[in-house]
Amino acid sequence: MKKVELPTDPTTAIAASLAQIAAALERLAPPPAPVFDDKAADAYVWHALPLPGWLEPVPQINAVPIKLLRGVDRVRDILLDNTERFARGLPANNALLWGARGMGKSSLVKAALGAVNADKPGAMALVEIHREDIPTLPELLKQLRDSQRRYILFCDDLSFDAEDQHYKSLKAVLEGGIEGRPENVIFYATSNRRHLLPRDMVDNERSTAINPGEAVEEKVSLSDRFGLWLGFHSCSQDDYFAMLDAYVAAYDLKIEPEKLRAEAVEWSMTRGSRSGRVAWQFIQDLAGRLGVRLTQKPLS
Repeated sequence: MKKVELPTDPTTAIAASLAQIAAALERLAPPPAPVFDDKAADAYVWHALPLPGWLEPVPQINAVPIKLLRGVDRVRDILLDNTERFARGLPANNALLWGARGMGKSSLVKAALGAVNADKPGAMALVEIHREDIPTLPELLKQLRDSQRRYILFCDDLSFDAEDQHYKSLKAVLEGGIEGRPENVIFYATSNRRHLLPRDMVDNERSTAINPGEAVEEKVSLSDRFGLWLGFHSCSQDDYFAMLDAYVAAYDLKIEPEKLRAEAVEWSMTRGSRSGRVAWQFIQDLAGRLGVRLTQKPLS
């Protein structure tokens, strides 16, 4: 190992040691967060670290065309109308998409964005925030507030456990905070729970609190901050077949209708459920067996 010769002068030696320490600390420190470019992409992922947080552009959104979402016609039309009004600068509501798993809640949010941007490219962008980063929402809103674009803040699978106090940060941002959310931001969330909290947690609050009504109100009031509650329920067999027919037509998969239905029913039985997710998984299996790539753009 090469020996480092330090200066004999004490002042010079101290300065050299401090320079070495500063250089080492600089190497250990995280790189500065990239500057937010609001034209870089149509979707971003919010990262809370390094502070004060930064937005990572997503080159391509994993989404399906809205016309391929079947069995959720009513909630699809409501959310699309709300999103279109927001894109035009008109009043619109925060939305909570809740209910059965695999029925296209997150797919609908991304599809609605795609439908709006297809008519007016670049008008809106999607910003995904993870549940554990909810307390950093004020920092995220600071970065979005002055942008000329309009943003859907999206939290997938939002829910809170018994000791989790993050829901209070979200309540203040949605409505009731001194600043509130910016005019160019709307919040969409998906959850398997209507009130975002476990049922036993709500029941426990009711049974142990001195004033049960007030305790429960505090816990369930978060979902009241969402103007739209859109429920997703398990699909019927007819809806399941409609989903499959739409995918088969869109990707030009060559299979007889009777064979498609027989195989799809068997597939759903092995999964123990019918849903949009199960239908898409079957289509992936079918396309693989037929030698068709699903990366291609769906046919009109």
